[in-house]
Order: sequence, then C-alpha cells, then structure tokens
Amino acid sequence: MSTHDPHIQELITLKTIAETLNESNELAPMLDVVIGKLLELTGLTTGWLFLVEEKRTHEFVAGRNLPPALRREDDEPMRCGSCWCLERYDDGRLKNAVNILNCKRLDNAVRYQWGDTEGITHHATVPLRSGSRRFGVLNVAAPGKLHFSKEELALLESVAYQIGTAIERMRLYAAEQRRADLFARLGEYSSALGAYASQAVSRAELTEQVMSLLGRYFDWPVAALLEPVGQEITLRALYSGGQTTLPHAKFPLADMARNGPDAVKRSAEPVGDPDAQQLADQLVEKGWIAPIRRAVAVPLAVASDSLTGMLLVGYDQYGDQHRADMEVIEAIAEHIGMTLQRIRLEENRRELARMDERNRLARDLHDSVSQTLFSLVMMSKGVGGMIAAEPDGQKSLLQDTIRDIQSLSQSALKEMRELIMQLRPPGLEEGLMTGLKQYGERLKLHVRTHITGMQELPRIAEEALWRIGQEALNNVSKHADTKEVTVALSLQNDEAELRIEDQGRGITKQRWNELTRHSIGLSSMRERAESLGGQFRLYSVHREGTIIEVTIPLKAVTTEKGGITDDPIVNS
Repeated sequence: MSTHDPHIQELITLKTIAETLNESNELAPMLDVVIGKLLELTGLTTGWLFLVEEKRTHEFVAGRNLPPALRREDDEPMRCGSCWCLERYDDGRLKNAVNILNCKRLDNAVRYQWGDTEGITHHATVPLRSGSRRFGVLNVAAPGKLHFSKEELALLESVAYQIGTAIERMRLYAAEQRRADLFARLGEYSSALGAYASQAVSRAELTEQVMSLLGRYFDWPVAALLEPVGQEITLRALYSGGQTTLPHAKFPLADMARNGPDAVKRSAEPVGDPDAQQLADQLVEKGWIAPIRRAVAVPLAVASDSLTGMLLVGYDQYGDQHRADMEVIEAIAEHIGMTLQRIRLEENRRELARMDERNRLARDLHDSVSQTLFSLVMMSKGVGGMIAAEPDGQKSLLQDTIRDIQSLSQSALKEMRELIMQLRPPGLEEGLMTGLKQYGERLKLHVRTHITGMQELPRIAEEALWRIGQEALNNVSKHADTKEVTVALSLQNDEAELRIEDQGRGITKQRWNELTRHSIGLSSMRERAESLGGQFRLYSVHREGTIIEVTIPLKAVTTEKGGITDDPIVNS
C-alpha cells in the first residue's frame, strides 16, 4: 500500500468505495467493481469474494486478476471445495480481518499443478457483515506479499463493513420489491381460486387447481399440500417441475418436526426451517421432488386440537428470500385452508341432504309401494281360493294366472325390500359388525368378525363403513371363489379401521387394469372413504387372496370432512 499520507489515502479509499457502492443496485456487478477499486487504491493485485448463505456452503461471486491456476475450467478451484478462511468463518473463529499464512486453494494449485499462481501464496481475509448479520468473506493478495499490517487490516475491515452494509441495503430493497410483487400476485391468485371454488367442484379437483394456480402465479419451484392423518402425514398435492400431481404419498408423522406435531398445532407460526427441511428431505428421498436448498411450511388452519394441513414451499437456492415471501405464504395458506373448509362443509351439507332424502324415500316406499305389493300378494291368494268352485275347464287356466301373479308380486316385494334396505340399512340398528355379519350370511358367506377397542362411531362414519363393507362382501361372494371371509374393526380415539380379508383367488394385474377403468364398486369404496378424509387401500396377490383396508379419522368426521386416499397395491 502507498506510504504517502496514509490517513489521507485511507479516507480517499473509503470515500471512493462508498461512492462506488451507491452507484448500483445489482449485487454481483457492484461487488466486482468494488474489488477493482479497492485493488487500484491499495496497490494490491488480486481480490475475490465469497458470499455465504448457509453453513458449509459458499458462492464465488466476484474476483479480479486471479492467477491462471485459480481461473482454470471456468474458475472451478474457486467454485468447488472449502478452504481455511471459509472453515474459520463457518465455525465462528473469523471475527476480524486476519492474515492467512498460506492459501489452501493456492497450495492445491501447486500440488496438483493446476497452473501458474503468479507468485501469490498468502492473502488477507476479512468477514463481510452489517451489525450482527454476516454475509461472507473478502480476500486480497499480491505476489510475494506474506503479511498485512494492523493498519492495512483495519482499512480492509472498514471497507468490508461498507460492503456488508451495501449488501444489506440492496437485499432489503430487493425484498421490499419482491414483497410488493408477491402481494399483487396474491390478489390475482385469490380471485382465480375464488372463481374456481364457486363452481360445483370436488375436493380433489379443487386441490389440484390450488396447486396449479400456485405454479401459475408464483415462482416457487416446489409447493406441496400435506395433511396429518392418524400417525402419518400424507402428501395430498404437489407442484414440482412445472406439473401438478396428487400423489397421496405417506410418511411417519413423527418425522414431521424436530419437536413433534404438537409444536405446530399450538401456533400458526411457520414451521422452523429444520422441521420443514425434514419434510422436504422425505419428498426427495421418495423421488417426488429434486433436492432443494431450503423449505418452509405453514399450517393451513389450526383447530383447537388438530392440525388440518400444511403448505410447504421449497427453494432451489440458498438465501433469505423466504423471509420476504413468508407473509404471502401465510396468507395463501390461510386462503387455501378456508377454501377447502368451505368445500368440505358444503359437501357435508349435501351428503346430509342426500341421507335425509334416502330416508324419506325409504319411508315412502315402505308406506306406499311396499304395502301395495303386499296387498296384491294377499289378494291373489284370496282369489285363488275363490276360483276353486269354478268349472274344471276354466279352473286350471285361472290357477295358472293367479300363480303367475303371486310369483311376480312376491319377486317385486323382495326387490322392494332390498331397495329399502339399501336406502336405510336395518342391519345397523344392531351395530356395524352384526349388520355386516348378517349381510354376509345372506350372501352364503361364512363371516368371522373381530372387534378391537371401544368407541362410538359417528352416524356418517358408520354408514360409510357399512356401505364399503357391503360392497367388499359382494365382491367376495361374486369373485373370490371362497366362502370364508374375515371382517375386523379396530376402534381408537382418533380413527376407525375396517379390514376385510379373504383367501380366495385374488386379482391379477391384467384384471386389476380392467377394474381400475370399469369397476364402479371399487370407485365407490374409494370415494366414500375419501369423502370423510379417510384412506382406502387394496392389497391382492393372485391365488392368495385380497385385503381391503379402510381408515376413517373420527375427529375429522365429527367436525368436518376431508379427503385423502391411497393407491391400491396389486401383485400378480
């Protein structure tokens, strides 16, 4: 450095650097120009700068007059690997400007013969910071220079503080610009989602649209809707790679957060980065998304005793961009939660209306058509007795006619009673398991039943399990080629699980492909479970049997209805 009037030279250096920092709002070009000015004013020849966003990670953002050994293959020695100055920065030992006795990158350049180092072996290192916030490190060097004086290091610290303050200012400016832009997009997103939700759409369609609109209006590479069910968390919908999918992938709920799910239930604050990152890592591990650098998660809605869902957003770059985004992410999560809740309540209202209508039809059929058919049967029997006195020539013809009337009326009465039973199942009056056992026995099946736990089922959950059980037993009767079937019901505080298992012929993959396209029965079972926020699973092995499992969350059914299903598993 110049020895002429060092204090004046320092002031000129700091003034020039300050002016340079105020000339631009683009970070990388500004840092490159600042390093050039610093070298020009101090008489040094080489400088480079790393930004550090996360521990053990760094980004080479600017460099002036690097020796050929460090510029090889598009600055590969600077972009890859760590060094002693960054290691000291990461573990907190680099607090002030220091002399680095020798440079690991330059040592490697000599050891592995990467090229000419132009006589540079040592450099000074100074951390970039503004107040308590740290941003990275600045390194400067010159050929043959092995030591920097205290005065030189003090000047470098002042310059580094100027750079750190400028970085902070530019980031705050960028964050405000981004926040304003995101809120504008939020208005457009809310309008589009509200317009779509006002149509008569299913929950699955709405969920898919929620994520598609996120991809359209925002620039997040990954967004996911997750919902806890029992002791597991289910990936309901995913936006990644420009596409929206409904995977229904499941993960253990214990892995959701470092402090467990209760920490999220008690507060509407966003899940801490390590917790959200665990969720994202599970998605990466399962192959649903590419690795991401940072993830944040926000509850959709927090009830008094349950977490109804979460919105997870992933970033493919390090940085504090998520801090500017957090207000918008929280607003989106609140909007999504309210929209889904409104759809669930509307579906619940429609389902109750359908149930009331079915019960009314059952009563009307029983009181009118069924009684009329019964009267017809009795009248035909009476007429049969009256024609006994008729001449033999006409008696035979009339008796045949009466027998036909009796047969048709009895058949119609039987079908009417079965229809009434479908509308308002009498078997449930004695309990779900008794009803399923009696129903199976009417199908000539030998039904073994097992019940675990004591818990009163809500009416809507009991009827859904009854309908699913009826369909499953019908399938055993028609297709399983066995009369033996086991029906097990497990009741817990927060969920009910119905399991129907047979050891029959099972389902081949070819047959399964046909069923997935044409089977109304399987679709109806899935839809009934899904309508209550439950899960439907089918396992089948050819010639070994079939298992149907249905799980319905009881707390969700008591308050509102959600919707999740799992893909069936079929083995040939």
